Amino acid sequence: MKLHGIPLSGHTHRVQLFLSLLGLPYEFATVDMAAGANRTPAFLAMSPFGEIPVLEDGDAVLADSTAILVYLALKYDAGGRWLPREPLAAARVQRWLSTASGKIAYGPAAARLVTVFGARIDHDVVKAIAVRLFDTMEGELAGPFLVGAAPTLADVAAYSYIAHAPEGGVSLLPYPRIRAWLDRVRALPGFVAMPSTVAGVAPEEYAS
Repeated sequence: MKLHGIPLSGHTHRVQLFLSLLGLPYEFATVDMAAGANRTPAFLAMSPFGEIPVLEDGDAVLADSTAILVYLALKYDAGGRWLPREPLAAARVQRWLSTASGKIAYGPAAARLVTVFGARIDHDVVKAIAVRLFDTMEGELAGPFLVGAAPTLADVAAYSYIAHAPEGGVSLLPYPRIRAWLDRVRALPGFVAMPSTVAGVAPEEYAS
């Protein structure tokens, strides 16, 4: 397998994390997006929107991080641990995959784009989205993981940008349940961290 992405991308990291949790070997190919490598004909043939990550697995070529997570779970996790087959549990996981592509992307991920990558986004607006998300999560988290007692794709999809929210200027100190959940994800066998950056708030607030 070959994974195309960049080390500081949470979208890339969620795939790296899942590959590691599954114990799957892969080659990492850094995409020089500043030089326009994601806009070359060869890359666009793999990812028509020029987005990372992209996974090559034999003849299968997939873009979009959550789509890649689903593919890996269905192909390499025959027991259904990470993507339950039971309808209600599967729907609850899907809710978090949608949240990863929605509120997480437009909240903590976007706030980090401003501080780490200099994106021209209204920082106050995206930080407010992150705070609303975290307020809801904090009140809702009842079990060890996002969907019950065992980790699922929900945790993999949500972890990266929430753990690194302080880099975007969104503190995790008011959220003890979220911080405890992040600790449980970090304790999973095979966990790999995403590199931290010197951005956002004080280093002691960094979740990883």
